[in-house]
Amino acid sequence: MDGGTTASHASVKLGLRENWRQFALLVLVNAFVGGMVGLERTVVPLIGSEEFKIASTAVVASFIVSFGISKAFTNLLSGQMADRWGRKRVLVLGWLIALPVPFLIIWAPSWNWIIVANALLGVSQGLAWSMAVIMKIDLVGPKSRGLAVGLNECAGYLMVGLTAFLTGWIAAEAGALRPDPFYLGIGYGVIGLGLSMLLVRDTNEHVRLEASLHARIDPISFKEVFLRTSFTNRTLFAASQAGLVNNLNDGMSWAIFPIFFAARGLGIEPIGLLKAVYPAVWGVTQTITGPLSDRIGRKGLIVAGMWLQAAALFMVAGRDGFVWWLVASILLGLGTAMVYPTLLATVSDVAHPTWRARSLSIYRFWRDMGYAVGALIAGFIGDAFGLSWAIVSVGLLTFASGVIVAFAMQETKQAGLNQPKNMFSNPEEKHL
Repeated sequence: MDGGTTASHASVKLGLRENWRQFALLVLVNAFVGGMVGLERTVVPLIGSEEFKIASTAVVASFIVSFGISKAFTNLLSGQMADRWGRKRVLVLGWLIALPVPFLIIWAPSWNWIIVANALLGVSQGLAWSMAVIMKIDLVGPKSRGLAVGLNECAGYLMVGLTAFLTGWIAAEAGALRPDPFYLGIGYGVIGLGLSMLLVRDTNEHVRLEASLHARIDPISFKEVFLRTSFTNRTLFAASQAGLVNNLNDGMSWAIFPIFFAARGLGIEPIGLLKAVYPAVWGVTQTITGPLSDRIGRKGLIVAGMWLQAAALFMVAGRDGFVWWLVASILLGLGTAMVYPTLLATVSDVAHPTWRARSLSIYRFWRDMGYAVGALIAGFIGDAFGLSWAIVSVGLLTFASGVIVAFAMQETKQAGLNQPKNMFSNPEEKHL
């Protein structure tokens, strides 16, 4: 390592305590990123079924398909963009793309406008949320990845839940699904963009510092990182498929649950509460499950979390009444919290700092493609066999995904410090 590199690292340190101000700022920024998704959790499916009189569940779910596909492919590019342009620029770009979204929904004369708005939202999320996660991981270093991801996802999904509740409450108070609930999104966009432009600092030097602590490896191509993350590394493959199925059931719940509950007599306010509980529990308990995975390991939490989600989905479909659905929503949120930050930490464990952003972006590509797959599966099964069967089918897929993790994934506990010798598909990776 040359003298210039040493000098550039002199004022840069890894760790949560050492970087708490920037870390806390990024937690706040990601709360507003999550709020933009929360705008759509309760009200938008009802706009499709009630305002635009769309009878097909598959057509109503099309706005989630556009969101999932655009976010997935943006995730695929975001790591490359972050490595070339810097994290902050990509974060700011994400916020700029988010600004038109609430206006498009407010003014939408047809369902196609909603689909376009969600495509933009997906691009924005793929850039902004990805950077918020990656920058926190950059700041804390290898010892606290689970904690860092848990706090990040807590802020984002707690705000998803809060905003889902607020939009339902505002719509009920206003007596209309538009425009009042979406004024929140205008405020979120302005504040999030302002914080990102004026106060957030880039983390490229933190990446260089962590990379200097590892054995040098030859640069690898995006194609090679894609293959390792998606297929050839058994742990990364297990994480990628679990991420896809996790968001598959989330996409299903986003599209189906409001219509399912409304068809069984619930009003918009209790629907908003149910839609809020799931991401709120998911968000808050990640502050426990993330750091817990740093202590007890990743694999067990992921397997148990997938199976708990499956049980919750079976409860939604098999039981009737607000109390049962509330309990199921809590269990679904808890199961997701066990999985979500732990999968991100697992990928971060395996990937070298020099290609970690790309590996995370590829994992997030597969994970967020689950939104589109889940919405499509739920829509078509719901139209053909009924909404209950759509929910049960996704529950079975979720259980099966947990089985794959149980057999394919290797434990990555103590990131970068105690890796199994045979984890990596390439001898150079043993040094990570």
